[in-house]
Amino acid sequence: MTQLRLFDPDATPVGVALEDLFSAYYACRRGKRRTHNALAFELDYESQLVRLCDEINDGAYRPGRSVAFIVDEPVKREIFAAEFRDRVVHHLLIAKLNPSFEKAFIYDSYACRVGKGTLFGIRRVQRFIRECSVNYSSDCYVLKLDIRGFFMNINIDVLYGRLERFVNDKYRGQDREVVLRLSRQVLFTRPVDNCVIKGDRRDWVGLPNSKSLFHSPLRCGLPIGNLSSQVFANFYLNALDHFVKHDLGVRFYGRYVDDLVIVHRDREYLLSLIGVLREFLQTELALELHPDKIYLQHYEKGVNFLGVVIKPHRVYVGQRTKGNFVAAIQHHNAVLRRAENSGVGPTLFEKQAFVATVNSYLGLMKHHNTRRLRYRTVRREFDGWWRYVYTDGNTSKVSLKPSSNCGVRSGLCNPSFRCGTLNHARHENYPNP
Repeated sequence: MTQLRLFDPDATPVGVALEDLFSAYYACRRGKRRTHNALAFELDYESQLVRLCDEINDGAYRPGRSVAFIVDEPVKREIFAAEFRDRVVHHLLIAKLNPSFEKAFIYDSYACRVGKGTLFGIRRVQRFIRECSVNYSSDCYVLKLDIRGFFMNINIDVLYGRLERFVNDKYRGQDREVVLRLSRQVLFTRPVDNCVIKGDRRDWVGLPNSKSLFHSPLRCGLPIGNLSSQVFANFYLNALDHFVKHDLGVRFYGRYVDDLVIVHRDREYLLSLIGVLREFLQTELALELHPDKIYLQHYEKGVNFLGVVIKPHRVYVGQRTKGNFVAAIQHHNAVLRRAENSGVGPTLFEKQAFVATVNSYLGLMKHHNTRRLRYRTVRREFDGWWRYVYTDGNTSKVSLKPSSNCGVRSGLCNPSFRCGTLNHARHENYPNP
């Protein structure tokens, strides 16, 4: 009888509707269908979702075990991956809260929002500087701040108190009590108390305690890796956003997660804001500014923001991105050498992995002033991959060659391959595949 609720037009759900859970499942599996957990859940996903819906509405749902591991790129971070069914619940919860959140968030909050993101934030800060400096003709200054150990120091009691007041005031769904109950369960469940370590404990060597949930203060910290953590963290700092924009009246202000940027013509005014913001964070949100990450400079000096350096009339990618790009290519070069030394050459999967990796970096870099950088990096680092790939004229995309010869050695370069756009001599050093 439980399945009939999805198709009964007269049924008025007192809790979460089953169709909402199906929508959350489809959103959760997007881009993840080939993972082990997603495949295991999909084997019997209809029954799993019906059971999960009953647990949620009956109050029997409990978050499961997480997997803790370390990633090293782009920076070293501790990740907690929740079970797939728990990730479905996260998507369900955020889908219900996001419409209300979006009405409350300021325009210049960039993280984890549809239509926003890193590129949008970079463009906005460019615009702030251009407008504040009257098209680079007047002085203005850039203040950039960072919050110390942000995710690990979010006070769960403060966060839930603000969330509860917000939901009671702004949320209009009939399932308000269920939403609050799920929020409590997600926020107050500590993954470190029920997790499996993936990899080796030595992977944590070199990770500061301020960036680990295992060392966070009691009733503090959100696990990095969950959708709910990203959105709730954004909501947590929404109070700061409104304080800066409305109470202080700052016009040129933007935030991506815990990276804050303010642009103003008066350097002394920006200096005075540091103490004001420090006090607000401590008293209202139990957070503190990172004392070693306070940046205040004239805009002509450039500002590092979201992996790029913003300067007048141009934007360059940061040194970390450049280094990671070269390291990624060299990793695939080692795979190629091993494959060719074995006499069989790279597999199709290895070729596709190389193309996907390179294109992810080229796709990021092409939005900025990096044409010469892309050209030189690809030309210098690709090693023997020219036998298998080609690039377009702007070095903004790499593609696999078809199985037939490209004809470079015979001087008949097939224009559909465009393999000569970089340098024919590079191809002539190698036999055709």
